[in-house]
Amino acid sequence: MPQEATAPSARQIELLEAAYRYALAHGLADLSLRPLATAIGSSPRVLMFLFGNKDGLVRALLERARVDELALLDRLGRAGQPIGLVPAVERVWAWLAADEHRPLLRLWAEAYARSLVEPEGAWAGFARATVDDWLAVLAACQPQPERDGEAGAARRTLALAVLRGALLDLLASDDEPRVTAAVRHQLALLRG
Repeated sequence: MPQEATAPSARQIELLEAAYRYALAHGLADLSLRPLATAIGSSPRVLMFLFGNKDGLVRALLERARVDELALLDRLGRAGQPIGLVPAVERVWAWLAADEHRPLLRLWAEAYARSLVEPEGAWAGFARATVDDWLAVLAACQPQPERDGEAGAARRTLALAVLRGALLDLLASDDEPRVTAAVRHQLALLRG
């Protein structure tokens, strides 16, 4: 008989949120349980008990980061009527370009890259899942005739490629005006 997943305890949720804030500030690349535990008022043993091992904690942190990412995507999908691909990209870019989202986006970029070079373990499937999430939301923003056609799939794939490339450039350079101008230029081409 399969074992049912139990709901996380209040302490597990509290420590996950504290660890998430820590990861936003420090990243995941050099995550070590002892400094993390000290910083969040816990112990490595408690973290191991609650999350199984370091990979289990990293998986929980990636899932927590994905919750924030999906919250943005959910707001786009709630419009009722499809808002169109270009307005959706404009809204997504405005969110991506906002200074206050940089810690989350750096964490996302780190996890995305690690998922590509370390496709097993804690990072497994992260990059693919985010591509699927974003393409699904962009598809929901397209009017049905466009969404269902081959050209619609190509247009949303291009839009996603522009957003991801611009995001990486923004994170590397912190030159928001230049990168935003490039995104706007691409959107003008996408409109046509």
